[in-house]
Amino acid sequence: MFNKYFHQYEIGETWVSKGRTITEADLVMFSAFSGDWFPLHTDKEYAANTQFKQRIAHGMLILSAATGLFQFEPGIVVAFYGLEKVRFTNPTFIGDTIHVELKVIDLFEKDYQGVVTINQEIKKQNGETVAIANMKIMVNSDADVKI
Repeated sequence: MFNKYFHQYEIGETWVSKGRTITEADLVMFSAFSGDWFPLHTDKEYAANTQFKQRIAHGMLILSAATGLFQFEPGIVVAFYGLEKVRFTNPTFIGDTIHVELKVIDLFEKDYQGVVTINQEIKKQNGETVAIANMKIMVNSDADVKI
């Protein structure tokens, strides 16, 4: 999705990623990296006594894993510019496979670059949306401008 210059994007353009299965190792590694050892993510017995009945993935893990499903082209992408209106709408469990549906919703020129705003819906294998957010990526205007 992020493999073209700013002026090549169009509002309304869509893209669907490949899938990725969330594993127990993902939860353990994310807990270790982030320091978030909340028992809903890490304690099987604790989670069994919640409304979810089992451990769920961290919301930020899901956003991070989803980012890995996009193509970011060096030399075109300048930087991650922001994340807005993030909501976690349903739980993601160990063994769920997520994919991302992206839609360009805004284009904003900034100096020699542009900011592409993408609405992203992260969905699991049954079509249920687990997270939504508007992501902003700064990209170069053309091949002659590289920051």
